[in-house]
Amino acid sequence: MAQVAEAPEPHIGWTFLTNHARVLVAIAENQSTRIRDIAARCRLTERAVQKIITDLESDGYLTHTRDGRSNIYRIQPDTSLRHPAEGGLPVAELLSFLLRHDHERDKRRV
Repeated sequence: MAQVAEAPEPHIGWTFLTNHARVLVAIAENQSTRIRDIAARCRLTERAVQKIITDLESDGYLTHTRDGRSNIYRIQPDTSLRHPAEGGLPVAELLSFLLRHDHERDKRRV
């Protein structure tokens, strides 16, 4: 049985990445992750994660299918980032960068 990560202390102040980006990265790392685990990783409530997932699905970034009692998420990699300054940059490029960063950070911790 997977161990549930405890939520670290919440961050105060602004950050460069939105909660939507953080949730999407958590899903990109594990497409069958539970909302509880996403919430702990992203320092959010489960209700906030549910709302973000609904937003991401509504805007075409994400779909999910049921597998028993679990959800399997699928990111739509060619969906463009929303802000006009990104000029059509696909979400896959942002996720690739962030996942590489997380992987390198985790290797340094070992």
